[in-house]
Amino acid sequence: MSVERIQQHFRDSAAVKLEALETLSMPIAAAIDTMFAALANGNRILACGNGGSAADAQHFAAELIGRFERERPGLPAVALSTDTSVLTAIANDYSFEQIYSKQVRALGQPGDVLLAISTSGNSANVLAAIEAAHEREMIVVTLTGKGGGRVQDVLSDTDIHVCVPSERTARIQEVHLLTIHCLCDGIDAMLLGED
Repeated sequence: MSVERIQQHFRDSAAVKLEALETLSMPIAAAIDTMFAALANGNRILACGNGGSAADAQHFAAELIGRFERERPGLPAVALSTDTSVLTAIANDYSFEQIYSKQVRALGQPGDVLLAISTSGNSANVLAAIEAAHEREMIVVTLTGKGGGRVQDVLSDTDIHVCVPSERTARIQEVHLLTIHCLCDGIDAMLLGED
């Protein structure tokens, strides 16, 4: 493996993050405000995605339930990608497209937030989850890339779209992880004060 190839990955990742700095700061700040308000009102955050985005949803929920960088009480968050019995039952009895929407309809309450993650913005089960969240009077925060895909067509005016300015899945996922850390840090700062 060429050292130059490895170094190019670092350069490319840094370049996308620097480009995203200007365009994503405001929607990330809005997402933090929205999530904090929901949590402060006794609501919770449901998170979903596929593949690496499912791992990101789990990472986000773990940081809220456990802790991010500072000690605090656990915050209510659920990664909808973790219960294999629920996922396989819904996929088998209905369709893979409904694995998240059925959970959102069962667990989501008005005032909750759905964190919907899709690098392409075209994941059918994530789109269905967004529609279910709207039915349940939830606010949606989406993390996408590649121009946002079909997610843009299903969002309401109160939803927040964080769209990474990249076409490369790896670069999008790297910015999604940074965004998740910004969300967790922002929620903690609002809850505990800035340190």
